Amino acid sequence: MEGNLKNVLVLSFGFLLLFTAYGGLQSLQSSLYSEEGLGVAALSTLYGGMLLSSMFLPPVLIGKLGCKWTLVLAMCCYVAFSLGNFYASWYTLIPASVLVGLGAAALWSAQGTYLTIVGNMQAQKTGQVGKDVVSQYFGIFFLIFQSSGVWGNLISSLVFGQMPTQGTIPEEQLQACGASDCLMATVSTNSTKRPSQDLIYTLLGIYTGCGFLAVLLMAVFLEPVRDAQPEGEGEKQAPPFWSTLLSTFKLLRDKRLRLLILLPMLSGFEQAFLSGDYTRSYTTCALGIQFVGYVMICFGAVDALCSVLFGRLARHTGRTVLFALGAVTQLACIIALLLWKPHPSQLPVFFVFPSLWGMADAVWQTQNNALFGVLFEKNKEAAFANYRLWEALGFVIAFGYSTFLCVSIKLYVLLGVLSAAMAAYGAVEYTESRKADGPLAAGRTKPAEEGATQTKL
Repeated sequence: MEGNLKNVLVLSFGFLLLFTAYGGLQSLQSSLYSEEGLGVAALSTLYGGMLLSSMFLPPVLIGKLGCKWTLVLAMCCYVAFSLGNFYASWYTLIPASVLVGLGAAALWSAQGTYLTIVGNMQAQKTGQVGKDVVSQYFGIFFLIFQSSGVWGNLISSLVFGQMPTQGTIPEEQLQACGASDCLMATVSTNSTKRPSQDLIYTLLGIYTGCGFLAVLLMAVFLEPVRDAQPEGEGEKQAPPFWSTLLSTFKLLRDKRLRLLILLPMLSGFEQAFLSGDYTRSYTTCALGIQFVGYVMICFGAVDALCSVLFGRLARHTGRTVLFALGAVTQLACIIALLLWKPHPSQLPVFFVFPSLWGMADAVWQTQNNALFGVLFEKNKEAAFANYRLWEALGFVIAFGYSTFLCVSIKLYVLLGVLSAAMAAYGAVEYTESRKADGPLAAGRTKPAEEGATQTKL
């Protein structure tokens, strides 16, 4: 096997192991630690840390340590989060969440940079077009990585499936599930009963082992790479801190970006709702915590398949059709969730919603990033720093109000953000289509390699 492909596979399986652990834990935070809203507070803190670090930390760390050791260090932050869950309290989980937030932006920036470099190296070696090889490598990475949502949640459901079977949930308790759920984060009910401490420790032990394996795999088998500069440019130093920070915010002078910041914020809002509210107020409330993993498997599997499908489909349909599909799908889900009264007798419905949500999320993850890459081709670094920043802000806000708003209000907020984001996107699309040689028109059939820099925490 040629060296560059081996490195891509090592990176992919390292992320698979790491996010098998982290993804499974994230899905359970709101259900496991519902007392005083600790679980969602931890997630809000995590994305707050990411919000701050995405503005300056990635280029500094990558410049000092290189991609490989930045990846190893950032992965250690994720392992610390698993360890913090062993003795979950405000004094352990919140600091661990801050660590993950600081490491997350660096992790994803280093991942994108590493794959781009090895893709271009391979292209130079074989005489292929750089963007084609980079796109291929990103495709391999996400094909492997996206399955982490399946394995992490499968492990949690199998472990918690050892819980004693609970009795029938009273009808009056079921009336408080779904959109009717208000302040459930601070109320303990039979349906949200914690698994035994032994089962929790078993699960955390498995997840921590996966994290350590990921760090070991990267440290031992991933080869360090250096970015080759084009001829005539000479040695290029990493931009200073203030230059990186200013370039991120200076791009906001572009009216198109000011309109499009709602798209990454929508991505944060909708993912936060599924992992923080749907898992707790619908699945755990009506079925029990042992079903959270199975429900999230549907989301992860459909998201992964549709990400690959939509990346190819965009070349033939254009992005507008896919954005319309994502908006209509999510709109239908929001309206249905407002009206639906979850009940254990309707078991298949609990899996339909995350599957449709995964389809819509695949549109946002692939097409949002590709759109940013095409529109801001000359300022890609600043554009994607903005993308990560505004997506993280969406997570922070959504998890921040999670503990004191009714689920119905959260759905109306999400509906408002979705409507505003689509209106803003439509305005940008219309403006760009009026330019004969606008970048959006030119990039309509461009492969969505930039979409691979998505931030999936």
